[in-house]
Amino acid sequence: MSDSPQESFDLAGTYVHLEDGGEALPVEVTETFWQQLMAGEARSDDVARVAAGNGWLVTSNRFERDTPTWEIHPEGDELLLMLSGALDVVFDAEGGARTFALDAGKACRVPRGTWHRLVVREPGVMLGVTRGKGTQHRPA
Repeated sequence: MSDSPQESFDLAGTYVHLEDGGEALPVEVTETFWQQLMAGEARSDDVARVAAGNGWLVTSNRFERDTPTWEIHPEGDELLLMLSGALDVVFDAEGGARTFALDAGKACRVPRGTWHRLVVREPGVMLGVTRGKGTQHRPA
């Protein structure tokens, strides 16, 4: 990768993998990105780099409806930062679900190995930082 500045890009279509060695490498997001990552079927260098687990994945997603699945990240905590809009982060915790409001400008930490899902109160955009390796989903 060149040390010269790059053109701007849309973080929703090109994630960034923050390598443990200090590089911030773009990761093309295809329709099958998460399926490949979860199945361990890295068909591209981008997915293989994330699957190796040597860094953090930075993502941006627009949420207009509740997520249809629960998600878990067994390799590390996840940081969620609400850039606009509002949603509830629902944790599948012992003793039942726990819900935390996440409004624009607010952040929360999802502890490693915690099933969670998102319930939209107001459509918006969220930034996520997580270890992508080992991410799993299950129906909500």
